[in-house]
Amino acid sequence: MYVCLCKGVTDKTIRRAVDDGLSSMRELRQQYGVGTQCGCCTQCAKSVVKDAVAERNARLKSDTLLPIEVCYA
Repeated sequence: MYVCLCKGVTDKTIRRAVDDGLSSMRELRQQYGVGTQCGCCTQCAKSVVKDAVAERNARLKSDTLLPIEVCYA
């Protein structure tokens, strides 16, 4: 779905940006210009960023870097 019609930014674009390291509305505004024209998209964009960051953090938390089981055979 389009989040920002003025700049043509979709929720998928925002989610990809979050996966690539974006973590705030400020960064989204700087990178894509979201919310810099009419401002109608600001609340929706904030919500998408918040949800995407939470999903990314949960995914990273579940992807452990250390082995859970150790075998000393």
